[in-house]
Amino acid sequence: MPPIDETRDFIPVRIALLTVSDTRDLTQDRSGDVLAERIEAAGHTLADRMVVRDERDQIAGQLREWIADPGIDVVLSTGGTGLTGRDVTVEAHRDVYEKEIDAFGTVFTIVSMQKIGTSAVQSRATGGVAGGTYLFALPGSPGACKDAWDEILCHQFDYRHRPCNFVEIMPRLDEHQRRK
Repeated sequence: MPPIDETRDFIPVRIALLTVSDTRDLTQDRSGDVLAERIEAAGHTLADRMVVRDERDQIAGQLREWIADPGIDVVLSTGGTGLTGRDVTVEAHRDVYEKEIDAFGTVFTIVSMQKIGTSAVQSRATGGVAGGTYLFALPGSPGACKDAWDEILCHQFDYRHRPCNFVEIMPRLDEHQRRK
């Protein structure tokens, strides 16, 4: 288990959740439910939640809207990261990224390999940063969402996690945009 520094206070982050699907709505969104439950159980705030169709411009537009919202620190999307023609979530995320977090996809693949073997190569999970907001595109399966949260994101969104975490560098994500 990654080390937790009990001398530090937990800092909740505000997370928006986007499900990408042509066939589901919020009542059938098992992957979104998995993430929403974990976000709140960890002590974070579910700042917003919605479903959009597998349309690159709609996905990117919603990401941009949440990036511009000062009440949102993180956006997690689920769905549309596969290889089929309708899977355009990764491209939409990359349309808005200022910086890609390359190692997220790598670490997610390592975690997935332990669960589903070589089928992990079919995922294109990705992460990045834009406008001081973290963005992560996760596969649409509940199991993959559990793995991404339980094995990676819950630790990186815990300010007490050592040796480092996403929360402690959050104030510096947009420092290049501030006046010197």
